[in-house]
Amino acid sequence: MKQTIIYKNKIYKIDIGFIAILLILACTSFFAIYNAFNLIKTGSGTFYLIKQMMWYVISFILMSFLCSFSNDFIFKYIKKAYYILIGCLVYLLLSRIVISLTGARVNLPFAPMINGAVSWISIPGASFQPSEFIKIVLIVMVAQIIAKHNEQYPEPSYKEDLGLIIEIAKVLLPPLILILLQPDTGLCIIICFTILIMLMCSGIRKGYIVSIFVALGIVVALFLFIYYNQRDLLVSLISNYRVQRIDAWLDPESNILGSSNQLYTALLSLGSAGFLGFGSQANIISIPEAQTDFIFAAFGQCFGFLGTLFIVVVCLVLDLYLCKIAYNTVNQKDRLIVIGVIGMLIYQQLQNIGMIVGLMPITGITLPLISYGGSSTLSYFIAFSFVMNLSPVSKRTFYLGKRKTRLKKSR
Repeated sequence: MKQTIIYKNKIYKIDIGFIAILLILACTSFFAIYNAFNLIKTGSGTFYLIKQMMWYVISFILMSFLCSFSNDFIFKYIKKAYYILIGCLVYLLLSRIVISLTGARVNLPFAPMINGAVSWISIPGASFQPSEFIKIVLIVMVAQIIAKHNEQYPEPSYKEDLGLIIEIAKVLLPPLILILLQPDTGLCIIICFTILIMLMCSGIRKGYIVSIFVALGIVVALFLFIYYNQRDLLVSLISNYRVQRIDAWLDPESNILGSSNQLYTALLSLGSAGFLGFGSQANIISIPEAQTDFIFAAFGQCFGFLGTLFIVVVCLVLDLYLCKIAYNTVNQKDRLIVIGVIGMLIYQQLQNIGMIVGLMPITGITLPLISYGGSSTLSYFIAFSFVMNLSPVSKRTFYLGKRKTRLKKSR
């Protein structure tokens, strides 16, 4: 149910069901991080919990602020946000170049190397990851490009649909290349998957979609051929570290103390926890990155199959609610934005849980809205503010002001 509050001539749209789901996700995140206290090896568990609470409070405030504006008003500034974030990504690339030239002794101000990547802009008291925000900007920009194309060409030809793909590529490739050079392969895959889902729902000719999947199949087949027959060539192309990640995925017991350690300990934690787990804040098996990438494994160790099932159900409820909003949205641009958010969410959920249970290789992708992370949470809530403005209007509208408060039924 959605309520519209008008206060001092400003409109605030509140989808009670959506807010309830987000609050459940917030509480789940807090509880999961709390139970990972004994598994966190760097910093204080209390520090991560307080920071995550702070990020959620800021995210809800930001979403409330953005919901006071119409989506069309916010969309006017999307291109400016795109160029600002591109500038941030270029700055991070320059810092990485300086770090490489100086042997990691010097970096540009506010752009340090963290865990082998230059992805964060760190200022005193806070830091943010530009790539997390640009994925939301890209969803909006691609939705605008597709909607404009379909309005201009009601029955597009093959050439006109090809023009659509080129226009999307012009917007997509610059940030993708910059993010890949950080390096952050996982986020590049998220963006590509999201845009592909939006393209599939755009009404573009099926021949182009089939061609994309055929091209992807060829790339995967070529990659597997090189992996099994030309290993040295693959190492030179994608680095030995990434090849070891694939080795660890295919054979988790091959190097338990090295590249396979994360996957092996995650599988061991889930497999030994049973139906109910070892209890709150259990520390039976040490799990690396328990508060971020492996929060699902940490929660599973504490509460077993029942705990992991609860997280899966909560994530599924959010996905289905967003699908409902997309189904009820008439405007194509708005619908594509919601579809993009759904695609992004589902891919991250499947990738994170899949890599922990050994179905997918480890790529450093967190579980959205559950894992610790300020930039990720903020970026999703920016996307949710667009979604909030699109959710179905309820039968009740509240008008709140200084002089009068009345309940009005909307037609």
